[in-house]
Amino acid sequence: MEPTLRLAELLAVLSLASDLGIGQPMDYLLRSCLLATRLAERMELPDEQRQAVYYTALLRWVGCTGHAHEASILFGDEITARARFALIDPGSPAEVLRLGLSELGAGRGLTGRLRAIAQSGSAELGVAGQFRASCETARFLAERLGIGASVRRALWHAFERWDGRGVPNHVRGENVDIAARVVLVAQDAVVLQQTGGIDAATEAIRHRAGRAYDPAVASAFAAAERELLASANEASPWDQVLATEPQPQRVLSTEEMDSALEAVADYVDLKSPWMAGHSRGVARLAVLGAEASSLPETERRALRQAGLLHDLGRCGVHNGIWEKAGPLTDAEWERVRLHPYLTGRLLSRCGALASVATLAAAHHERPDGSGYHRGAHGVELSPGMKLLAAADAYRAMTEPRPYRPALAPEVAATELRREVQQGRLDGAAVESILDGAGHRARIRGRWPARLTNREVEVLRLAVRGATNRQTARRLSISDRTVAHHIQHIYDKIGVSTRGAAAIYAMEHDLID
Repeated sequence: MEPTLRLAELLAVLSLASDLGIGQPMDYLLRSCLLATRLAERMELPDEQRQAVYYTALLRWVGCTGHAHEASILFGDEITARARFALIDPGSPAEVLRLGLSELGAGRGLTGRLRAIAQSGSAELGVAGQFRASCETARFLAERLGIGASVRRALWHAFERWDGRGVPNHVRGENVDIAARVVLVAQDAVVLQQTGGIDAATEAIRHRAGRAYDPAVASAFAAAERELLASANEASPWDQVLATEPQPQRVLSTEEMDSALEAVADYVDLKSPWMAGHSRGVARLAVLGAEASSLPETERRALRQAGLLHDLGRCGVHNGIWEKAGPLTDAEWERVRLHPYLTGRLLSRCGALASVATLAAAHHERPDGSGYHRGAHGVELSPGMKLLAAADAYRAMTEPRPYRPALAPEVAATELRREVQQGRLDGAAVESILDGAGHRARIRGRWPARLTNREVEVLRLAVRGATNRQTARRLSISDRTVAHHIQHIYDKIGVSTRGAAAIYAMEHDLID
């Protein structure tokens, strides 16, 4: 019998992935969830608001993949920049300026730094635009996971401030959702304690009260600051967070679990425009290969789950590496080789997903031992691992990358068979994957949201990170026409940022 998956477990996994994406120690968001939940209890908030605090604390940063591409344009290593951003008061122009001067265009020379500084003032790349994308993406994903409206409202206010100097909408005072106000204090307290100790954290909370923080929330924190900070230092925050999940605990049905894992796959692929739809594609192809190999239903289901989740560890590698157009350095390759390991570690924490953790983490292993991260050999690889590796390789070859265009299916098939000859892929697995792929053309009927064929073409290019000018050249239309198409698309599907549009496109299978 398949292990049951609680919603809280899945959100805890996503929180760990978010930790990686914002440059914080794994368990940071779990610890801040504990502190926020206990602070809400001390404030005697109603049950519905406590529930919103719990889920908002786990999901506040889940939208960070929604603008990782844009952040990387400015910072290169967006993960390091986010970690440093967490230590400043965003309401202080002097602190923001110092951070910008040190991080914008870092490592790109004078011209690159000046270009990054100039770009930081644009609507989409600027602070407000990026945090709008984060809030919108988080709200979109929460809705797909079946999380209620009160949490989605708090996520929309996740980066607003008491004094109205937050982003993206400058909401102020009690108009900021109470769950967002509580979580902001809790998460800042945890990150400041990690870097400066308890005294530094408590002093910062006091100093920012009435500016960043609701004075009532800051006062409740100050009344029991050491006790609250101690509560965030549990030996096993994972167990404690699951134990404090608000009642009734929600257990996902098989259908809900399938839908939730698809949402996680889209969250992962949102990390870079080059990866849009990759995980869903790998999962579909792996299942087709498993059917061609006559694997039993239980193994097909495990392969589908592993295909959807195999790239979760990508969140721990910055986009300056994933989107590099030239060869990677040895140091960059070492970072890349970490991502299957991170996938395995993230999934192994969750009992219901632990059974697919090893399978998902093996997608870059090769029969000749040349793969990563374990360097396993053929005898150590199960049929499912060999199929997943072949599916991932084929799908990647037929997608564009910063350093090459997409390969035609026939060329990709030839490349896969060459890998077999050189001992890097299993022959039977490759033939099953190619048989499953079928190279069949798909006929599409009416598009969702009454999108036109041209709008779908524009949406696909926008999701891949193309600028309006690049899209115009590709489709032989004017920049202004592209801008009109983008606005119409956003209006039709109810979004306002590229990240949220990408989530919609992946959910509705519009990428290919």
